[in-house]
Amino acid sequence: MSGFTYKEIYVEEGKRVLEVNVLPEKYCNFDCIFCPIGRSKYKVDTQKSFNEMDRSMLELGRMIENKKAELIFINSKGESLINDKIVDIIEFIKGKSLPVRLLSNGYLLGKDEYIKIANKCDEVIGELKVITEEDFQTVQRPIREYTLEEYISNMISFNKQYEGKFIFEITIIKDYNDDDKSVRQIKNIIKKISPDKIIITRMEDERFKKKLGITDEIFKKISNILL
Repeated sequence: MSGFTYKEIYVEEGKRVLEVNVLPEKYCNFDCIFCPIGRSKYKVDTQKSFNEMDRSMLELGRMIENKKAELIFINSKGESLINDKIVDIIEFIKGKSLPVRLLSNGYLLGKDEYIKIANKCDEVIGELKVITEEDFQTVQRPIREYTLEEYISNMISFNKQYEGKFIFEITIIKDYNDDDKSVRQIKNIIKKISPDKIIITRMEDERFKKKLGITDEIFKKISNILL
């Protein structure tokens, strides 16, 4: 068994998508209170080395072949860019003539070394979950000195130079960003980032759904406004 883990393959827009987690456990620059993975034991924004990478890459190759994957989605326990072999992983996949989708919370997309890495991918996903500085600090609990303004600015500047498909995923959370004023602010952020695709989500994890989930009616209303 390698250090990578996988989700069951699924079909999206006619392509067989294979999701791969390239981190052995959670390494992230945030420590969100509603993260389905749990607390961030390792809150970092610099790259780390992990064991069994050669074995993991061999298994990835077998998974791609056996599952007949057509798009590889790097979606990890935390921030995938933390793996210091992420470039090797991306180039390994590209070497098989397959497109790569990378999920990042988006904060690191303002750093030159990570911009270069993300630019190698065909699709990059950035995220937004709260829209006030206070909520960003208390709910998403980022690394010290991170700010919401810089977070959004990093995604704006990244997408201006990015030639691939930038996907902006927005999570609507009860009492945090589901009011009219917040939705208007989100719409303004979308305009500034100018993503190629917008995904609107909500809290689906049963542990957080009761307290932070929104009704179908509110979800539909906000989705119609933002999309």
